[in-house]
Amino acid sequence: MNAFFAILGLSGTELIIVLVAVLVLFGAKKIPEFAKGLGKGINEFKKASREVTDSIENESAQTTTPKAPPANTTVQSSPQPPETKVI
Repeated sequence: MNAFFAILGLSGTELIIVLVAVLVLFGAKKIPEFAKGLGKGINEFKKASREVTDSIENESAQTTTPKAPPANTTVQSSPQPPETKVI
């Protein structure tokens, strides 16, 4: 987590100031509601992503299954000469 804040360029003091500003702007009652809505949104996104992945996997599994050869095929051991018609 510290690496994430280091990338953003936030130190410990700056992070505390940002959190206090968010608390003052939105109030203690609104922050849990925002977090709950954000959690639901992330959950819906993951669900939709999982459904798309499953449908792609199911579709590719159906196309890659080998088909069985027809049951009534016969194999000839030696080729027969072509038939000739006498006129």
